[in-house]
Amino acid sequence: MSSKKVSRRGFMSGVAAALTVVGSQASEILGQGRGRGGAPQAGAAGGRGAAADPAVPIVKLNNNENPYGITDTVKQAMNDAFKYGHLYGSPDGGLGEALLAYHPGLKRENILTSSGSGEILHLAGTAFLIENAKKVVGVEPTYADVFSQATSIKAVSIRIPLLKDYRQDIPAIIRAVKLHHRDVGLVYICNPNNPTGMIIPKQEIQQLLDGIPEDVPVLIDEAYHHFVDDPNYASAIPYVLEGRSVIVARTFSKIGALAAMRLGYAVARPDLLADMRRFQSGSLNVAVRFAGAAVLKDTATQEKVKRLNIEVREKTMAELKGMGYEVIPSQSNFFMVGIKREVQGVIEDFRKKNISVGRPFPPMTQHLRVSVGTAEEMGKFMAAFKEIFSGAKPTTAAAAGGGR
Repeated sequence: MSSKKVSRRGFMSGVAAALTVVGSQASEILGQGRGRGGAPQAGAAGGRGAAADPAVPIVKLNNNENPYGITDTVKQAMNDAFKYGHLYGSPDGGLGEALLAYHPGLKRENILTSSGSGEILHLAGTAFLIENAKKVVGVEPTYADVFSQATSIKAVSIRIPLLKDYRQDIPAIIRAVKLHHRDVGLVYICNPNNPTGMIIPKQEIQQLLDGIPEDVPVLIDEAYHHFVDDPNYASAIPYVLEGRSVIVARTFSKIGALAAMRLGYAVARPDLLADMRRFQSGSLNVAVRFAGAAVLKDTATQEKVKRLNIEVREKTMAELKGMGYEVIPSQSNFFMVGIKREVQGVIEDFRKKNISVGRPFPPMTQHLRVSVGTAEEMGKFMAAFKEIFSGAKPTTAAAAGGGR
């Protein structure tokens, strides 16, 4: 793939501009931000003004984090890394070998580690769009980091509306790519999608890859892959093994509980990773490398967190449905509920009760995204929800169109 020369200063200014856009929208911070978000300051709820009672712990349901925290095993792994903290070129703590063991069939040249999966999104959004301001094709709403990066380098985003049932419109994406083929540098897919939590079935992923020109890279963001329990879903990593133009982004921020530590990776063909690596300027700290290896080896904890997430999510969603509210089916560690009013005011209502909930996701500004916390946290959410919406007319499937 040909490349346009870009100075590091120019590239970093583009990254800064993208971060400014994300920050101005109160989005989740770089890496699944992603993710996807920092803890609120003392006395603040979700980073918005003073909490109702600064002495009360904030129930944080706005950034799709792991509410169960870092395990003792992972903490010990990080402690073991500190003895190398004064050295350049310190060991990776077994991260490389752990990734290969976790993904049988991959080779080292198929993996690019990063500071959160948000860095992968930014690297791809630069590498494949910067030449002649290429276009990126994706849906709206979705996780917007790639679109923000495109804007910062004066590239164009083609955003396809979701279908009426909130699924991603794969046939429309295929048509858009074919229509603009020579100008499309990247297709971006978040699966499961953020903010809806809905999956793209494996048959539709294949339909997408078979339906567009094979030279168009497809970035598939699997930040929430580990929470899925639907047999119609499958990871896109096997397509990498087939040699397709697919880049899969993964993060340790979600089920791995390393959101503040910043670790992610991409899986792709070596030539695609080489294009992305040209714009990577940082490196991973030694503690997070050791932590990442420990997370990958602890599959039992991953299964436990997944099970707890499903149980608490389904209980909360069922309670909301029982109250007459539309809840979009979710396969992730968050869900959306239609509230038939603008969410911005509701966010403030929850803030006053020391609860942080998700930001608006245009055009679905009458749907509230809620991260799944512990059973206790979701009990507090439901109590607050009932108080806030006491006497309010609930959303119905027909009435709540998410701004469409």
